[in-house]
Amino acid sequence: MLNQKLKDRHIILASGSPRRQEFFRNLGLDFEIRLKPIKEEYPDRLFHFEISDYLAQLKSLPFLEELNEEDILVTSDTIVWHKGIALGKPRNNDEAFAMIKSLSNDTHEVITSVCIRNKIFQKTVNAITKVTFKAFTDEEIWYYIKTCSPLDKAGAYGIQEWIGQIGVTKIEGSYFNVMGLPTHLVYDTLIKIADEF
Repeated sequence: MLNQKLKDRHIILASGSPRRQEFFRNLGLDFEIRLKPIKEEYPDRLFHFEISDYLAQLKSLPFLEELNEEDILVTSDTIVWHKGIALGKPRNNDEAFAMIKSLSNDTHEVITSVCIRNKIFQKTVNAITKVTFKAFTDEEIWYYIKTCSPLDKAGAYGIQEWIGQIGVTKIEGSYFNVMGLPTHLVYDTLIKIADEF
């Protein structure tokens, strides 16, 4: 259905995330993967979803000069927000341990922002999901770090992995948002773009 509405458009997903790529395939979209490196830095004044909104838009900037009117570029960014601090991807295993330890026995927010644009329009949307973890033992945290790949994930965890299976006691909001893409928002926004532009 969505692919038919966008049949005259060229969808570009600027993400190396296999999860986001799978989501786009599951939405029934024909799309191209196009990647450009970017330094993920943001001003200190930004707070909460402003951070992920800014980074999602920032990731779109290197593509602007090459976009045509029929193109639709999609960029996104996910952060974990906990106690007034944005947790991105850990740089090493020790940092991953510290992140998961801080999330243990507490509730945090996962915020994903998606920027959809071409030469004539830009829309940025975001979703916020609250996730509550049980109290993890140090042994459980280290087991997860050694058996999975936490370094490429915001907050050092993937909800679909072992630690999510044994640790999530409550979730409020979109599960897929925690995995890295609020698919319902992407779908609705692309439908509106197809109708409006």
